Amino acid sequence: MGGWTAFLPDLTDADRRQVEAGLTEADAQIRAVLHVASTYHWGSSPTDIPKWTAVASWPAEQRRSAALAMHLKSCTSSIPIALNEVVRSLTDGDLPWTRSDLVWCLDVAGRGAEYDNGAHLELPAIIAARLAPAELVDLVPALEGLTNELLNDYFISVNTRRRAVLLIGQAIDRATGRRLPSRLLHGGDAFGPLVRAELGAALAAPGVPELLTHCASLDKPAAPAKWQRRVDELLDTTPGGTAAVRSVLEAFAAHCRPLHDDSDRLLRGLVWALSRQPDEQATDLLARVTAAAAAAPRQASGFPHAQKTAVAAIQLLAARDGDAPVRTLARLAVTVRNKAVQSRVQAALTHLGALRGWSLSEVMELAIDDHGLDSEGRLRTPVGPYEATVDVTGEKARLTFARDGDPLKGVPAQVREAYGHELGQLRDLVKRVGASLVAERQRLEGLLSEERTWSYADWSSRFLAHPITGPYARRLLWETSADGDRWTAGLPQRHGEGWTIVDRDGRGVPGDRVRLWHPIRATTDEILAWREHVLATGLTQPFKQAFREVYLLTPAEERTHTYSNRFAAHILRYRQANALMRVRGWQAGYLGTWDGGYDSEATKSFGGGAWRASFHHHLVADEDPHSYDARYCSTDQVRFVLRDGATWQPAPVVDVPAVVFSEAMRDVDLFVGVTSIATDPEWADRGEDRFHGYWHSAASAALTQSAEVRRDALARLLPRLTIADRLNLGDRYLHVRGNVRDYRIHLGSGNIMMAPNDAYLCIVPGRDRTGRLHLPFDDDPMLSTILSKAIMLAADDTITDATVLRQLAR
Repeated sequence: MGGWTAFLPDLTDADRRQVEAGLTEADAQIRAVLHVASTYHWGSSPTDIPKWTAVASWPAEQRRSAALAMHLKSCTSSIPIALNEVVRSLTDGDLPWTRSDLVWCLDVAGRGAEYDNGAHLELPAIIAARLAPAELVDLVPALEGLTNELLNDYFISVNTRRRAVLLIGQAIDRATGRRLPSRLLHGGDAFGPLVRAELGAALAAPGVPELLTHCASLDKPAAPAKWQRRVDELLDTTPGGTAAVRSVLEAFAAHCRPLHDDSDRLLRGLVWALSRQPDEQATDLLARVTAAAAAAPRQASGFPHAQKTAVAAIQLLAARDGDAPVRTLARLAVTVRNKAVQSRVQAALTHLGALRGWSLSEVMELAIDDHGLDSEGRLRTPVGPYEATVDVTGEKARLTFARDGDPLKGVPAQVREAYGHELGQLRDLVKRVGASLVAERQRLEGLLSEERTWSYADWSSRFLAHPITGPYARRLLWETSADGDRWTAGLPQRHGEGWTIVDRDGRGVPGDRVRLWHPIRATTDEILAWREHVLATGLTQPFKQAFREVYLLTPAEERTHTYSNRFAAHILRYRQANALMRVRGWQAGYLGTWDGGYDSEATKSFGGGAWRASFHHHLVADEDPHSYDARYCSTDQVRFVLRDGATWQPAPVVDVPAVVFSEAMRDVDLFVGVTSIATDPEWADRGEDRFHGYWHSAASAALTQSAEVRRDALARLLPRLTIADRLNLGDRYLHVRGNVRDYRIHLGSGNIMMAPNDAYLCIVPGRDRTGRLHLPFDDDPMLSTILSKAIMLAADDTITDATVLRQLAR
């Protein structure tokens, strides 16, 4: 137990004897009854057996001693959680509890062992709740210390912990005269004390504590009608009720940190209370609370700040009018990684789209917030004598200042000192624009798995003229058609006040329908021509498009019918693989050495939400039986399901649309290509032999589709290098002629073998040595790694790294 026991007063010997009088006899009586109870099925309460009726008729003093005996037993040995009900039953009625009884119980609990049934809390919580305030005053420090310890003791069951905190909190409140209940906004997180400090007087105003208590009583995401009627009554009869609800939610939206489960429950009720207000300000606040609740700290593996609040708020937000619900939910759809919250977001967006006559994909498209930027991605605003500019440069937002038209370096001192509030708002805008840019890049790449078309006018306004979407869309290939049958590809080009699509020769391509270009629909000659054009013009696409890998169904997959084994039986570095899955929008349970933790299924929606792919992977047990770290996983099947109303139906791989199959397999190839142990240059030095065969076979295996595309990119890039005469591109390897030795770099794993005996050379990737060489995309780190290694090895006589030199000299 913690340090709270130091606040307990000492019991005199006389008081201790009085408390413990009859304890031995009562213990024997209870043991006899429980012995009979043990012959019954433990699925029911031991107080339901016929023998217990005799106990219920015991005199008050006898039941008091029996409860004390049970408490002593619960603190010295582990007992079934069902026996907690025995203590509650024994304490029914008006028993002669004393302050000494409570001190004795707390002392026993403090000295005893802790068990996850929480039985050691039952009796002290019950006695504390029944004593007069005067008998509790000097025990408040100990009771508060115990409560603070319990708040984050997740080894105790939730209901037992919540019951103990409630009863002890009520005792503390009676002893201290507090209006705002201790169990609300407590110290279990940073949020509770913050709100109490800022809003203490408002939250303790007449009627407000009752309103907050009612809000904290909501047990489910959907509020029953009776609960809603009561919250309406409280809001109507409490002068400061509505303001208090909004103030607490405003504080949370600004706080944006993980909440304790109790605070999460309170906020869930508060968002329901807020939803009773129809005004636009309430909608805006609900949107901000939803975004804050669904957000997740990086170290929490996608677990939201307040999951209960998020789930309820998403449902309520989707029923509101205006643009804020659409924008907020659309942004969450591409940023939330938690499965439970993500499914609610998707359902809410589908419902919202149905109400407004939009498809889910169109909802996402119309919801992109422009943040007040003009079509060029720029917002200018005066700040005192200066002009501040927020603009989108490349794929990032930045804030700059100018005075009288002259740009300044950094933020002027006068702005920091005299205009701190305005500066904070501008910096917040930059942060929000940056978040929208990240989400929009992901959304646009997701469109590659859809078969959507747009009218020319919608395409121009939604993609090219939009300040957030435009920086990406203007660097992508699009196709246009006049009859919906023959499609011609081109790049966007500004034409007067609007936009047009031009081919590789700069000629306009006619048509009134537009769709996003995907290489799976193009001929080989067209793909190669566009790749050459992208390189020749120095265009850097926001993601691989011209150089995008294409994955076609194989005969082996047609034979397996319901699944693909193309990327099965690989060994991945699990933490890195799991992180990459989440970055790519896949949702997966975390692997670990617990029940149900040995297998996981990562899932992701494709085709505008009509299809879902699942990538199965399994934990590879650590050789150390005492290690609980999930270091490696093995890959397994990829399967597909088709949405059928509210359910998903398994689908044969032959029925999966080509773009959906290709995009899903591309992601899985990425997981393997980036996180396989075969790509770890230090693997050979780790002394782990159990994957030795896999590492050597995978490190020099036939190229996957992603590696084939990498090879094609290298074929076009290498002639542009000054060391081109020292390089030779083979089927699987890039051969490099150095001044000390010759080398070959595998195009899939990046591993290096040295001539003449194929000795392995370990070089850990470091500083990018590709210099100013233009790369047509930036989402293939292996391409940069291979180029950097080639440039380094071509000048191997200038290498100074001692670890590399030792390997060269062997």
